[in-house]
Amino acid sequence: MIGIKFSFVYQYTKYQNIMKNLFFTLSIFSSLIVNSQSINLVEFATGLTAPVEITNANDSRLFVVQQNGIIKIIQPNGTINGADFMNISSKVLYGGERGLLGLAFHPQYSTNGYFFVYYNNIANGNITVARYSVNPTNPDIADPTTEKILLSIPKPFDNHNGGSIHFAPDGNLWIVTGDGGSGGDPNNNAQNKNSLLGKMLRIDVNATGPYNIPAGNPFAGTGVDGADEIWAYGLRNAWKFSFDTVTGNAMIADVGQGAIEEINKMPVTQAGINYGWRCYEGNNAYNTAGCAAMSTMTFPIAVYDHSGGKCSITGGYVYRGTQYPALQGKYFFADYCSTQIGILNTDNSVVWTPASSGNNFSTFGQNSQKELFVAAVNSGKIFKITTGTLGTEETSEFNPIYIHPNPASEKVFVEGLTDGNSTADLISTEGKIVLEKAKIENDGSVDITGIPAGAYYLIIKSNDMKSYSQKLIIK
Repeated sequence: MIGIKFSFVYQYTKYQNIMKNLFFTLSIFSSLIVNSQSINLVEFATGLTAPVEITNANDSRLFVVQQNGIIKIIQPNGTINGADFMNISSKVLYGGERGLLGLAFHPQYSTNGYFFVYYNNIANGNITVARYSVNPTNPDIADPTTEKILLSIPKPFDNHNGGSIHFAPDGNLWIVTGDGGSGGDPNNNAQNKNSLLGKMLRIDVNATGPYNIPAGNPFAGTGVDGADEIWAYGLRNAWKFSFDTVTGNAMIADVGQGAIEEINKMPVTQAGINYGWRCYEGNNAYNTAGCAAMSTMTFPIAVYDHSGGKCSITGGYVYRGTQYPALQGKYFFADYCSTQIGILNTDNSVVWTPASSGNNFSTFGQNSQKELFVAAVNSGKIFKITTGTLGTEETSEFNPIYIHPNPASEKVFVEGLTDGNSTADLISTEGKIVLEKAKIENDGSVDITGIPAGAYYLIIKSNDMKSYSQKLIIK
């Protein structure tokens, strides 16, 4: 099979031995224990080839991007149109992480018929963002002769292509690019504000030329270092981002180098953010040579490591549909290798579902009613996300974890544990290990006598790789 994340799997294998003992500072650590929420994956469509994007044109249809350069239409009953919406496979370099990767419909698509795609071109693998038009007499078929190329960005390596594009509430097209590839960003593209790689770009496509630069782009017309198109920088290989129009946040899932996956959440109005790569992987220092001060960077709200077979994050959406009120406000994402779906709660805690056998989740999507779907690149299936028990997998429900008192001194108590062999780590906000594998007594207490006052992260780990973290103040 050919999948979008194969080099990430390779990196995980390559680095797992040297990284397995790495401890890291947390803003919020992922949890399998707190606020458990079971979901149900209902098979919606099957028979697709390497689906990597799901979106809608503000009508009842779903549009699925296949990595091989073909866009398919799925009807509300799950049937796939026989005719392709568009086939540009002759233009697309398909294989590994490259291919047709993104699709976004113009906010006025119903009247102007414009949509935009993101792909690697066949000639040299350049990142290409192009506009196309729908057939004026058949809404189920696009006109492949109408291509207008907006961006062509050279890439030094074949991996880390990014590929997610969306129109923001501001009407502009936002584009996320990978850092150019290889490992460790050897060209330092993500931190180079004059490179369009490793960035969030923001352009105005309502132009007679290729595009205009919207007002508010942080480096445009300021006389300071930086390309006009850049909105934010310091991303490694953000594999899917989305907008939560209720809160006004951009949600960005950034794939890690070899140890840590991250979720970033920032207001769409906040420009010029540096997300830290290659200086930091998640919250961990990675290669800080020549880097700006840590205080100038924005760190993720949630991270997870590669325990339990995890390797590569697939970003999704905050649920804003109406059919399943229990899911309201939760951010859905997945790990490609562990075949698990993660749910980020509104308090930034994370719950993982059991593994979904045979489904490497490559993308999420919404229909026009904001109900959620998820695709598996290897099985070619699209699932609808509902509440209930996940498929036929056995689901374990966990008691909520309660840590008290907070602030604490001398002892802190952990309630709700079901594993009598759980241990506790205590890490300072500077990343120093203060306690490692500390015993949790029968009464649930952890001895913190003699630890200096300050802010820490208390991490509870069990033998079966479940984990929970909470910020703890010691007084």
